[in-house]
Amino acid sequence: MARQSKVQRQSGAQLARIRAGRAALAETESQPIGTSGLSASEVELRRELGLDNQVNNASSRSLAAILRANVFTLFNMVSGGAFLLLLLLWQWKDALFGLAVIANVLIGAVQEFRAKRTLDKLSLLHQPKARVLRDGVEQEIATKDVVLDDLLVLRLGDQVLADAVIVDSSSLEADESMLTGESDAVLKTAGSHLLAGSGIVGGSALARVDKIGPETYASALTLEAKQFSTVSSELRSAISRVVKWISWALLPIMVLSINGQMIAAGGWSSAVASGAWVAATVSTIASVISMVPQGFVLMTSLAFAIAAATLARKNVLVQELPAVEGLARVDTICFDKTGTLTEGTIVFDELHLLPHKSMLQATEVLAVFGADQGANATTRSLNKKFNTAADAAVTGHTPFDSTRKWSAFTFEKNGHRETWVLGAPEFVLNRNAHSTVLEDAAGHASAAKRTLVLAFASGALNEEQLPSHLAPAALITLHEKIRSDAAETLHYFKQQGVSVKIISGDNQDTVAALAKRAGLEFDGVGVDSRTLPDDEAALADALEKHTVFGRVTPEQKRNFVLAMQSRGHVVAMTGDGVNDALALKKADLGIAMDTGAAATKAVANMVLIDGQFSSLPSVVAEGRKVIANIERVSRLFLTKTTWSMLLTIVFGVLMWTFPYLPRQLSLIDGFTIGLPAFALALLPNPKRYEAGFLKRSLWFCVPAGIWIGLAVITLSALMKADGSWSASAAQTATSVLMGVTGVWILTLLSRPLDKWRSIILAVMVVLAALEFLLPIVQWYCGWVYLTPTQLLTALSFAFLANALISLTNLVIEKLRKRA
Repeated sequence: MARQSKVQRQSGAQLARIRAGRAALAETESQPIGTSGLSASEVELRRELGLDNQVNNASSRSLAAILRANVFTLFNMVSGGAFLLLLLLWQWKDALFGLAVIANVLIGAVQEFRAKRTLDKLSLLHQPKARVLRDGVEQEIATKDVVLDDLLVLRLGDQVLADAVIVDSSSLEADESMLTGESDAVLKTAGSHLLAGSGIVGGSALARVDKIGPETYASALTLEAKQFSTVSSELRSAISRVVKWISWALLPIMVLSINGQMIAAGGWSSAVASGAWVAATVSTIASVISMVPQGFVLMTSLAFAIAAATLARKNVLVQELPAVEGLARVDTICFDKTGTLTEGTIVFDELHLLPHKSMLQATEVLAVFGADQGANATTRSLNKKFNTAADAAVTGHTPFDSTRKWSAFTFEKNGHRETWVLGAPEFVLNRNAHSTVLEDAAGHASAAKRTLVLAFASGALNEEQLPSHLAPAALITLHEKIRSDAAETLHYFKQQGVSVKIISGDNQDTVAALAKRAGLEFDGVGVDSRTLPDDEAALADALEKHTVFGRVTPEQKRNFVLAMQSRGHVVAMTGDGVNDALALKKADLGIAMDTGAAATKAVANMVLIDGQFSSLPSVVAEGRKVIANIERVSRLFLTKTTWSMLLTIVFGVLMWTFPYLPRQLSLIDGFTIGLPAFALALLPNPKRYEAGFLKRSLWFCVPAGIWIGLAVITLSALMKADGSWSASAAQTATSVLMGVTGVWILTLLSRPLDKWRSIILAVMVVLAALEFLLPIVQWYCGWVYLTPTQLLTALSFAFLANALISLTNLVIEKLRKRA
């Protein structure tokens, strides 16, 4: 049985308490709840029984989870253990590499904690209040203070905060798009169920709470989504793979190395007796730590953190540092219609006047409909366009009802009465008498325009019956407002070879028409997802073939992501509703809008704080810069890992004293790897992502590392055979060899050289020379001035290694191009 997560355990425990509380309440109370709501004693009883609306609605990861993710890594265990051992031996000079471990933890933890704070503030700002009726008095209370059987007072603009059953309704309409993905409002009558997370877009109602906390549909839907999982990162996966390989080899290599160093110090007993074991241990740590690319880990975290800070200035909140890499690798991105292609608001499009004779102007009548406070969102959108109301008295009104699909007003002027009806053409007009108008309306609808008809008849309203002999006066077209940045952003993804999928809960034909208006180029029409197969392979075939999908359920959205991933696609998912949370969770990169539900933002890897669709190209550009530059600098670190492992094994087998100290290696790394890698990682790099970065890096690093290792081994053998080299001179010569070859590797990886790369290279060469010449550095590292012969010997081996590295790399590149 799978182990339950902390969130699942907490939710299960709370559900058990609620079940027990319900049972106890059933024994205590037998009278039905009155229309005046709960009394104070009834509320207190429910609180004591745990029947309140408390729910684990954490908007983001906890501080403990962030610290665990950044501290307890395989890299930190290896490098941190070596660092602590050197401190215990009081060899602080050789513990310089430990700063990389500390910095790596701090960078990751601080950046992710800042993202957590920002997200928590966003969640707090969007936290609604509940309006309840208690003891006959209307009160506003916090969401968590709602209890079972509370009477919710719901009006236009309210959010439903617990699952409830309607007791009394006045044409209440609920927007359940955050839960189901369908943007059309749903009429709710007495006895209908309301889901937590729905919004009231028309009418009013009293509703009794029947499910609370983790019982609600929204909580059940998001329980799986709340399980934290790290974003997929090829960079970190590659680092983890390398560290894992090294870790498997670490124990036998450490045994081999410590034995070799102790024998080189005069044997085990002699080394222990004389205290030489400390130096032998330091040499062993030098060999071990040089194999672990700790600088690579730090550099990757720095590059991620800087990219995250850059994106933050563009109102993109990065919750996990590796997410900046995500969109550079994505080849398929899934958008919902609402909130991404469209702004989610209905706007007036055009007024199509028809020949008619009436006492009032159509524009005057539309102003009255638009100003109606009980109107739905579609009708209220007329208010901005039509604001001069009819100069006539309103003597009758039938509010909009989503079942009959129309509303009406009766006007009286100069003793004459006229009734005007606004609604869906097919519900208002007679199919035989008005076939031409209905055909025109259907044509507008097929172009993704919401179409209403305004019709009139003489006489007054007859309750909720349509007047006979209605005459159409105008067709009104409205549309969902396309985001101003949609076309440009879609064009960008097309240029970059990223496939776009539109996945919506709305009608597929409407979604397809809107997608075309937004600038998406695709063949065919929208697909009704209710007709799609459940089989993953067949579903993947359909997803490869089509672009626009309507009537998609939350579970289907998740299955879409999994099906595309099964075909090797790297999938990004955007969304704002609770219905998107499961898909965001499973996607390789989840992107939430700022207006999204707390659960949606909690599982997303990124949040677009200003909701700007146009921010996504910036994310792609930052991701590509990071992954392309880190691939370049990774070769600096992995080359060192290769020659370090070779030297550790060979020197352990030959029982030779290791040719350098940890402090010496740290400084050489500084000017050949660390500083230039940091500078190179920040330079612009628009190169498109190609899979297999580690494989490409190893094709360069392994041969280069072998040549450098062989050069050090051969030079060490020569120095031992000569007998005239002191330990300090031998370490200095080895350091010179590694410094020169390191600078050459840097030169190869900086090509093609431009202004900034040339400057970086020149600065590193100067620093390299200064490190060997400055007295304070010589004292710290234990280096000495070499004789001309000794210096020439070290340089000769370095130049030979450089020539072999260049030749080998040239041959490999030609072979790879042919392949």
